[in-house]
Amino acid sequence: MIKKESRNSMRVVRHERIRANMFGTSTTPRLCVFRSNKEIYAQIIDDETRTTLVSASSLEKELKLKNGSNVEAAAAVGKLIAEKAKKAKITKVVFDRGGYLYHGRVEALANAARENGLEF
Repeated sequence: MIKKESRNSMRVVRHERIRANMFGTSTTPRLCVFRSNKEIYAQIIDDETRTTLVSASSLEKELKLKNGSNVEAAAAVGKLIAEKAKKAKITKVVFDRGGYLYHGRVEALANAARENGLEF
C-alpha cells in the first residue's frame, strides 16, 4: 500500500529546502509568510540576532476583517506589514514564501507589500 505524505509535512520539507539558501540579515531581513486555513501571518525577521523586527496578521484589530482567509485579507496584511516596516526603517527584505506556492494569498500579500514600499 502506498503511503501519501500530508500536504503540510511536504510544505515543511519545501520550506526547509528554501531556508537552506535564504538568510535574513540586519540590512536585508527576511519577510516570512505563514498561511493557515483561517488566517494569514507575516513577520520580518533578522536571522543574525534571531529576532522578529515587525509582524502583522489578519487578526489585527485595526484591519477590521470579517474573513482572514481570502485574498483581500492577505493584501491588507501585506499593506500593513509594509507600513510597519517603513516605521522601523526597513526598506529591503528577502521574501520567504514558507513552502507555499507563490499564488493566491501569498502572491497578494507580496504584491501589496511591494506596492507600499518594500523592495524584494
